[in-house]
Amino acid sequence: MRRKIVLAVLILVTFLLQTTVFQFLSIASVAPNLLLILTASFGLMRGKKEGLWVGFFCGLAIDLFYGNLFGFYALLYMYMGYISGFFYKVFYDEDIKVPMVLIAASDLFYSLLVYVLQFLLRVRLDFPAYLRQIILPEMVYTMVLSLIVYRLLFKINQKLTEYEMEGQQSPWLRR
Repeated sequence: MRRKIVLAVLILVTFLLQTTVFQFLSIASVAPNLLLILTASFGLMRGKKEGLWVGFFCGLAIDLFYGNLFGFYALLYMYMGYISGFFYKVFYDEDIKVPMVLIAASDLFYSLLVYVLQFLLRVRLDFPAYLRQIILPEMVYTMVLSLIVYRLLFKINQKLTEYEMEGQQSPWLRR
């Protein structure tokens, strides 16, 4: 139960930071995708199921407040979390390279899907400009920020896991 509450608070805080503070800290009109960092990180640290649910609720928050088509971002983030969960087996505690590459790949895949499903279908065919002005700067900004955010999320996940392990070892909870 504690994990669910902490994840709900993390999603809310990350959403608020992404939509307020980091809009003012945007570089060349590009802001980092904190919700994608959260989704990919928990998919990597906890597996497909948790990545899927974290992604769904992150996307749902965007859909509720900013989406034109309800469920579009929930579905995209859900896929990103689920796909990140496949890398759960190669997760190492202290290695930052795997999460950074995964977050960068997730951001690239996410941005490409948004372009194809929202712009290409409306016959906006200036992909090189979109790649140069939106996709690559957002990916770099998200990767740089993931160095800090991932370590924080890792510590939070570690504390939650320790708390869950203590609860399982309690003699009152044994069957």
